[in-house]
Amino acid sequence: MKSSQVSFQWLLLMIIFVSTSFHANGFKLRPRLGRIRRSRILEQKDSNHGFKTFFYNQTIDHFSYGPESYKTFPQRYVINSNFWGGRNSPILAFLGAEAPIDDNIEPSGFTYENAHEFKALIVILEHRYYGKSVPFGSRKAALKNARHRGYFNSAQALADYASILLHIKDKYNATHAPVIAIGASYGGELATWFRLKYPHVVIGSLASSAPILYYGDITPWTTYHSVVSKDFRDTSEECFQTIKKSWSEIDNIASKPDGLAILSKKFKTCTPLKNTTELKDGLDTVYSEAAQYDTPSNIPVKRICNAIENAPNCGDDILCKIAAGVVEADSLEYDGNKSRCYINEDRTGDESDEGWEWQSCSEMVVPMGKDKNSMYQPAPWNLTKYIKDCKEQYDVSPRPSWVLTYYGGHDIKLILRRSTSNIIFSNGMRDPFSRGGVLENISDSIIALSTKHGSHCLDLDEAKKSDPDWLVQQRKTEVKIMQGWITQYYDDFKEINK
Repeated sequence: MKSSQVSFQWLLLMIIFVSTSFHANGFKLRPRLGRIRRSRILEQKDSNHGFKTFFYNQTIDHFSYGPESYKTFPQRYVINSNFWGGRNSPILAFLGAEAPIDDNIEPSGFTYENAHEFKALIVILEHRYYGKSVPFGSRKAALKNARHRGYFNSAQALADYASILLHIKDKYNATHAPVIAIGASYGGELATWFRLKYPHVVIGSLASSAPILYYGDITPWTTYHSVVSKDFRDTSEECFQTIKKSWSEIDNIASKPDGLAILSKKFKTCTPLKNTTELKDGLDTVYSEAAQYDTPSNIPVKRICNAIENAPNCGDDILCKIAAGVVEADSLEYDGNKSRCYINEDRTGDESDEGWEWQSCSEMVVPMGKDKNSMYQPAPWNLTKYIKDCKEQYDVSPRPSWVLTYYGGHDIKLILRRSTSNIIFSNGMRDPFSRGGVLENISDSIIALSTKHGSHCLDLDEAKKSDPDWLVQQRKTEVKIMQGWITQYYDDFKEINK
């Protein structure tokens, strides 16, 4: 694989945490899926692989009937018909998440590579308020207006996807074509909820790394960083202990005259540190994204630990070793090229950051914190502070229990077994989000596929010759299950229409 391709792929995997979404007002948001500038890849597929871009005249509000509800905006979607077998052949719909559609082209590698087997039409849908699918003229204007922000939520997004897919089926004279939804991370959650809310639109869903059980009190708030810590400890006890000791060393140096200046120089920060939280958040980002995307081809956790353990000229200087790990993580992100600075890069104006900040402050409230058993300093989840910070930012209080109220989550085995079918929940157990996913089969058609050494959304990544056998087999199993759904759909259709 060419180095530029490796760089793009690693960027997609690495940057999801961004600055772990810590903002000036101090509240922490849930980590996101990948975010990079991927227009170059989209253009390449447009020209070489048959992807064509369209816009649908989308309704702004699907759930009320006020004057503003009937306003519309252009919503982007991409289609590839190279492999399609015609009007009754399947449609594979990749559901966009918290990023422009350009970013989501590469995770649809699984979709593209298997479309020929299904003779499927590929559809990739862009989430409202991201990319070129922005209502009210501009993203900034929409996010600044309290009323306009109110239309920015998952329920509206699912209704958007249903409207576009029904439009496509009508446009292609494919009324009875079976549709399978595919999604990654938040997109995997959307794929799950799409199957629940719109069973007349999709016959099944592949939900990769979908943490639908990370809400409310279902999954302990310590879980995410406990798994990050486990990933590092399983890799190297020495590395784990060095990181664990580093936090108090940061505090010790910061307490000295010019301590923050010393730390800024040691870690080569992009701007002088204003406090230790800024540095600690940046290090949290490095460790968490490495664990979440600990892919077999890049092994970031191992490489960061090797850098920490073998840092030259550090002696007993713990923070010198930690800084070496930061540099190694950065070189992975930028394909071997070292940045000029680290930790607190300016990310002002990033559309995915800004969009996900709102989503996290409205309905996507995921409890996260750290306890003394992790490699981090204890930092318990504080819902009161979270609500206060969001209120200050948007003058709106989050609804921490709304996802569970609207989509469900408690007693998941009982509820899903009685209410739905045809969902694959795929998870890699190196991924800290995996513990908030569905990890056991619920029925014969609601299947959990977990891989011990897998990472976040790895199964939907582009296949490589170097992929381990367990990953190859996981994808084959997913394809086989989906083929079974389609076969059953055709059998049912014939039986009903005798």
